[in-house]
Amino acid sequence: MQIQVLKSKIHRVSVTQADLNYIGSITIDPILMRASNLIEGEKVQIVNINNGERLETYVITGVEGSGDVCLNGPAARKVSVGDVVIIISYALLDFEEAKAFKPTIVFPDEKTNKLK
Repeated sequence: MQIQVLKSKIHRVSVTQADLNYIGSITIDPILMRASNLIEGEKVQIVNINNGERLETYVITGVEGSGDVCLNGPAARKVSVGDVVIIISYALLDFEEAKAFKPTIVFPDEKTNKLK
């Protein structure tokens, strides 16, 4: 049996941009991506603390050191610049493997999106 478990989480970062005229996705600073064990193209769930919206999209690599967290395309309608979001990814693991698995969770400064 396999189950979905939390793989990665960026807990409470601020949206720096919302670009409706982009194809889609979330652009994330690669420093945050590496720290949270996310890769480009990975499916993520976005939870907006400010308005309760939840959505799914995929990751695009942003500019190194920028602190960027940009919701693109239709997702831009679900956030406002300055909103605080949680970015979550899940993994499908064998039940026994999942018992020992430890997710990667980072807690950046929510004003700057830089790692503490």
